[in-house]
Amino acid sequence: MTLDRFVRAKYQYDGDRIARLTEILEVLGVECARTIEEMVDLQFDALKYLHDSLKDTETFLKLVIANSIVSYQLTARGEEWWWEFSRHFSSSPPKKGILAEYSRFLPYSRTNRRLVSGKLKRLEKLEPFLERLTLDDLREYYFKDMLGLRDRLAEVMKSKKSAKTIVFSVKMFGYGARIAFSRFVPYPMEIEIPDDVRINSYTKRFTSEPAALFWSRIAEEVSIPPLHIDSILWPVLGGKDEVMARLRRHCPRWEEIVELATL
Repeated sequence: MTLDRFVRAKYQYDGDRIARLTEILEVLGVECARTIEEMVDLQFDALKYLHDSLKDTETFLKLVIANSIVSYQLTARGEEWWWEFSRHFSSSPPKKGILAEYSRFLPYSRTNRRLVSGKLKRLEKLEPFLERLTLDDLREYYFKDMLGLRDRLAEVMKSKKSAKTIVFSVKMFGYGARIAFSRFVPYPMEIEIPDDVRINSYTKRFTSEPAALFWSRIAEEVSIPPLHIDSILWPVLGGKDEVMARLRRHCPRWEEIVELATL
């Protein structure tokens, strides 16, 4: 690999680490990311449970988007929050609207009880957009225009297209649509990695460049979209025992994935 695309005068780079990082990612590829997403990520399991319980694909996918928009400042691990969400809406579908049900749910949530009023205001912004979506619209976004969904969500929420909750919403929508439509569609290369504390900390091992820019460059180099790179990094940066056990059980190249944590 050459480092030409990483030569930027105002940033520092660790060429040896970057070379090993790209070498591992090229070996793993998108299929490894898919395996992690579908067989290792407990959030994927939570969505399968909700989908099977609701038996209403349109409502299911709208809930996935809505829940992603309020998935920040959690009071537990993300997988615990998504399971709490899944169990709640499995037994209490939003018959009077998504905002109305979240107004009952969030104030008593165990895993997402911070900044409740702000999160409900975000859902108030989002709900008119969700209400206008049909199942055909949702199918179109998944199969042909996930980039368009990102742009529309950013517009509705008055956020940057790279905002963490916006790109995370597309990622989780991709999970949900994959479950609902029984087909895998890779994420667009143009959608940036969710820029959070763990990714920022890990990125500093390689460069002083902003995380989103660095991982977009890496993504092009290894032909893995940034949202799928996020999936490969997530198990080893999170370190939960159950997740690591599932990684070893389902991923033949788990040792290379674990090595990423040591770079």
